[in-house]
Amino acid sequence: MVRARTGTDTWWLPRAVVALRVRIFEQVNGDRVVTLPNAAHGPEVFERVYAHPHANGRSEGAGLSDLFWYWLAPGPEVHQEHLEPGRRYEDVAATTRRIVAGNSADLSAAAARAVAEVLDALPDDRISLVRLRDLMMPAWAAFCYELVFREPCPPQARRLITAHADDVITALKCTGLRHPRRRARLTAYLHERVAAGHVPHRLPATLSLPEQVHYLQGTFFNTAVVQLSEATAHVLLALARHPDAQRRLRTDPEDDRYLTRVLDETMRMYPLFGIAHRITTGEIPLDEETVLPAGSVVCFSYPGYHATGYERPDTFDPDRWTGLAAKDVHHIPYGVAANRPCPAWRLSPLALRAAVREVVSRFRLDSTASHTRSIPHRAPCLLIPRALPPEPRRLGALRRFVRLRDGVEDVTRGVRQLVLGTVMVLHARRQRPAARYFDERRAGQCPVRLPERGNG
Repeated sequence: MVRARTGTDTWWLPRAVVALRVRIFEQVNGDRVVTLPNAAHGPEVFERVYAHPHANGRSEGAGLSDLFWYWLAPGPEVHQEHLEPGRRYEDVAATTRRIVAGNSADLSAAAARAVAEVLDALPDDRISLVRLRDLMMPAWAAFCYELVFREPCPPQARRLITAHADDVITALKCTGLRHPRRRARLTAYLHERVAAGHVPHRLPATLSLPEQVHYLQGTFFNTAVVQLSEATAHVLLALARHPDAQRRLRTDPEDDRYLTRVLDETMRMYPLFGIAHRITTGEIPLDEETVLPAGSVVCFSYPGYHATGYERPDTFDPDRWTGLAAKDVHHIPYGVAANRPCPAWRLSPLALRAAVREVVSRFRLDSTASHTRSIPHRAPCLLIPRALPPEPRRLGALRRFVRLRDGVEDVTRGVRQLVLGTVMVLHARRQRPAARYFDERRAGQCPVRLPERGNG
């Protein structure tokens, strides 16, 4: 049974609340489920099964799909990660690869510009207390807009994209409910731009106009913005909590090798994907005695896989990568080549390096907030202008405030996630968006889109 981690479980969080929350989310996974790696099947089995050609089903036939489609609406049926294998998926994947392609220097410069615009709004004469994910999201909204439209992002579009992406990730972490009307405002904006021919890329011919809009909204203005924001927040929070690593980057910001080690270690400890689930379309042998039948749900645990094969796996140590190559260890921050790797596997490191350099060149980072893979607290951090004279008393007071607030929020957030998560699980079960879509398709209907129902 899969245990869906939806937040930070701290030792003072009431055990009954934790147990009940886990129990509710386990009920979503009512399918035949196996999670890899596990006590019986280690990382080698994880790798073999993940790359198996029968581990290619994505949404049809899994109870989890209804919940994810509910969270990702509108347009989950054409979201690149949730399309079933076939011509439509290949068409969409090829389009994404074309859009994210480009000259490395140009992409890095665009990322640096987007981040610089956000940082320019911060005061340079006092310490700022920010949530790193919230700080970075408008920057990546503008960056992704420029990828899609090949022009600077207007303020209105940046606000719409940021509101949409924030709403999706807040719902996914069960720290807030969905707001379909908020998301629909971005849909309407994109529909107008696509219908007018303002997208300079060839969009998937196998998709209708509304589906093309939902494809752009889900792939670039949801997943790309959210994942870049979360990745940047993880790297910056890790640096804030490890001053030696931060100091080394500040001393030599052009040391690309060390910055790459920091990124590799951050993505090892805090992979952006927690669980990737696939539905088997044929039998897959686990070992000499056990065979997964077709229709099984296989959950690939990235944190579990990344924790195997390393000395002191729970310690943040960028220098461990001095003698390691990512291809030779258990490290798949962008998935596996044989099973839908992240299309931004080349773009993301370029953008992250540019963003980190931009931030570290201006600020010293400090945080006492907890650091977990899900960062439901959105990564609280103090940004201290590098030119600001030391203020140890004020810094100490702010650090104590961050620590106290983080502890209080952990407790209250756990209860809120329990309540809101339960509401959304039940609402998704009533709507059955994935199940209805595939039922209609099997019945010979071809729905263009799944309507939103309520505010969930």
